[in-house]
Parts: sequence; structure tokens; C-alpha cells
Amino acid sequence: MANNTILLMDDDENICKVIRLYLEKEGMNVQVAHDGAAGLELFHKETPNLVLLDIMMPGMDGIEVIKQIRKESSVPVIMLTAKGDTIDKVLALELGADDYIVKPFEPKELTARIKAVIRRTETVTEEPSTIKYDNLEISISEYTVEYCGKKLELPPKELELLYFLASHPNKVFTREQLLQKVWEFDFYGDSRTIDVHIKRLREKLGDDQSWHIKTVWGVGYKFEVDESGVK
Repeated sequence: MANNTILLMDDDENICKVIRLYLEKEGMNVQVAHDGAAGLELFHKETPNLVLLDIMMPGMDGIEVIKQIRKESSVPVIMLTAKGDTIDKVLALELGADDYIVKPFEPKELTARIKAVIRRTETVTEEPSTIKYDNLEISISEYTVEYCGKKLELPPKELELLYFLASHPNKVFTREQLLQKVWEFDFYGDSRTIDVHIKRLREKLGDDQSWHIKTVWGVGYKFEVDESGVK
């Protein structure tokens, strides 16, 4: 983990000290900013491997920061929030966050989640792969999706979820299985995470092709494909 730079944006200096201490023990290089504007400056300067982003910050809050980040980068983002409000969690995921964690949290849990996200990112980079269906091409190595001849801008987790489902056509997965396979760790039963990402994918992909993401009521989801849709 020694080559990984983590950018931490949080206005709570005590929390920053604790997080920094734990992550540096794991061999990570931690850069800290206490407001959104300063954080974005560091983001462009350091090109971090992962961003830890607090939602509630003075001036430019975490929601505005992730909007700016997603305009130019697919770097993994984990949102930190003192709220247990579902709206905050859903909004963070819809804006492209890879994960969220509610304060107070155990530093060991945060460290484990960071490692899982970075490990997953490194793995897909080492294993180039492209999946093609009618009017759809997904490249996990380049993190691109082409739909009906046009490039789609998808947050990393949406792309990874789409890629995983499309890699297993017509196979049904429960929400819990998708959390384990795509996020690589347990989301403690918060299956709404999957529902949010599926909803966003459907909005962007439509439902008029020889393939579509189908809800299997009482079970989960599958990437349903007609025989004519496979290339």
C-alpha cells in the first residue's frame, strides 16, 4: 500500500489526526484539507488514488466537491458523514461515490474499506476485458461504456455493477451477492445501495434493446439477454 496517496477532506481536525495515524501505519501517504476548496486544490496537485470526503464542510461541502471531481475523474471516493440520514447516503451514491461510512466509525473498518476499493481498482486494471452486446460495449480496463454509438459517463461503481451483471447474462443475483461481488465487502444489509445504482443505470441505458436489467421480484436482479443480443 506504500504507493497509495489518500486525500482526506474533513473540517474536524481531531478526526483527521486519527484517520491519518491509522492510514500512515498501513503505509499510505495521507494528504489533508479542512474545506472543499482547499481539497480540490490538493486533488489537482496530488492526483490521489482515493478520496475520503466529508459531506458537511464549511464553504464548499462534500456534495459540491464530488460533483466537481466526477466531471474530470473516476478516482474512488468514500463519503464520510455524521448523519444517518438515508437521503444523504442515496445522494452520495447517485453522484458517484463508491462507498459511504457514518461517523462515528471504527478506524479499522475504514482502513479495510479503503484497501478493498484500492485492491479492486488495481485488479480490474491488471485484467483488461471488454464485453459487447447489441449497441453496448463495456470496457472494464479503460472504464468506458459505449451505448448506441455514444460514450456514456458512468461513475465507477455503476460501471462495475453493469460490467458484473453483463458478464453473467441471464443469471440472477441477490442484492447481498452483488454487494459482495462488486463492493467486495458487506454493506451491513443496506441493500438500497444496489437499488439506487440499478435505477441510475436504467435511466441511462433505457429498456428498448435485446438486453436489459431485469428485477426478479423477491430475489434480486439479472442482465437479461435475448440470444440475438450477444456478440
